[in-house]
Amino acid sequence: MASKEPTPNDSHPDARAASRREFLKGRAALSALADKAKQMADAATASFEVASGQEPQRSRPQEVTLLEVSRRAMACDFQVQYHAADGQRATGPILDSLDLLEAIEARLTIYRDTSDVLEMNASAATAPVEVEPRLFQLLQLCAWLQAETSGAFDITSGPLSRVWGFLKREGRVPAELEISEALKSTGGDAIRLNEQDSTIEFLNPRLEINLNSIGKGYAIDRLAEQLAGQGVDDFLWHGGRSSVLARGKNRSDSHEAWTVGIRDPVHPERRLAEIHLRNQALGTAGSGTQFFEHQGRRYGHVIDPRTGWPAEGVFTATAIAETAAEADALATAFYVLGPGGTAEYCAAHPEVAALLVCPPLSESTEELPLEVHAFNLADDAWTRCPLP
Repeated sequence: MASKEPTPNDSHPDARAASRREFLKGRAALSALADKAKQMADAATASFEVASGQEPQRSRPQEVTLLEVSRRAMACDFQVQYHAADGQRATGPILDSLDLLEAIEARLTIYRDTSDVLEMNASAATAPVEVEPRLFQLLQLCAWLQAETSGAFDITSGPLSRVWGFLKREGRVPAELEISEALKSTGGDAIRLNEQDSTIEFLNPRLEINLNSIGKGYAIDRLAEQLAGQGVDDFLWHGGRSSVLARGKNRSDSHEAWTVGIRDPVHPERRLAEIHLRNQALGTAGSGTQFFEHQGRRYGHVIDPRTGWPAEGVFTATAIAETAAEADALATAFYVLGPGGTAEYCAAHPEVAALLVCPPLSESTEELPLEVHAFNLADDAWTRCPLP
C-alpha cells in the first residue's frame, strides 16, 4: 500500500507563517543569485528534466545556464525553470507569481474551511453560489471536458475515491452496495452553471466537487499567464512533475523545445520516452504510487466515474494540450478511457495528443516490452528511448 498522504502545507497557520518568512527572506538572496548567474551564463551549463534525473540524449548547441525556483503548494513542489541570461528581469516576476500560487491554492483547496470549493460544496445545493470569474471559467471547462470525454473526467467523483479509501490512503475493496450509494452522490451533469451571473448550483443535494485532477494545471496556466504579462517569454513550469507547461524557447536545445522525460512504469530508473514541448502543456496520470493490493489483485487510485471501479489496463496516460488544465484533466480521462477511447477522442480533437503506456498483451511470465500507444504525436514531437 502506498505511504500516508502528505499533509498539505497550509494545514497549520504557524507553518504557513514560517514558510512565508523564509520565502521573503530568500527573495534578496535569489535576486543576487540571478545577477551572478547572468554573468556566468556564457560559461556555464545546466540541465533540467521534469521527469528524470538522467542526462538528456539530445544535442545541446550552446552552453546555457538554467535557474530553478520552487515552492510547496497543493501537497507538491511547484517549480519554474528559466534562463539565467534573463537575470533580474525574470526573477522578480517569477517570485511574484509564487504569491499568486498561494492565492489560487486558497480558493481550490479542500483543506481550508474558507476555500471557495468548500463554500460551494456547503451551499450550492440550497441556493446558487456566486463564483469568482476565473474559477467560474475553470468550472465551465470541467463541464465541457466531462461532456467531451463521455464522463471519464468528472470533478464530482470524490465520494468514489472516499469509499475506496484513497482519500485517506487506506485502500479497501467496498461492497457493491457502497459503490452504488457513492455513485448516487456523483455526476457532473447535476451541476448547473449560470453564465449570466457566474453562479453554480447543485441539482443533487449529495453532490460535492473536488478539483484535484485539474487544479495543478489550472494554477500553472495562471502563473504562466502572469509571467507572460510581465515580459517573461521563455520558461517551463511544473507541479509535482506530473503537470507541465512550456512557453517560448529552450535555448539549450537545438530545436528550442523543452524536453520532458516519461519514466518506464516497470523500471522507473529508466526513461521510456521523451516528449518535446513547444508552447504546449503536458499532464500525466497513473497509479504507480497510489494503489493497494487485495487477494492478489491491484487497485489503483484513478476511479472510472462511470462504473465506480478503479480503471485498469493502463500504466500511465500522458496528454499534450494547449493548456495545463486541459492536459491535466485529459490525462485522467485517457487513463480511464484506455487506448480505444483515447484514439476516438484524439481523432475528434486533432489539437490534442496522447501517449499511453500499457501492460504487454501476452500473459507470459517472461518480461515483455510494454505496449506504447501514440496519438497525434508528430515524429519530431517525441522520441522512444532505446532499451538498455
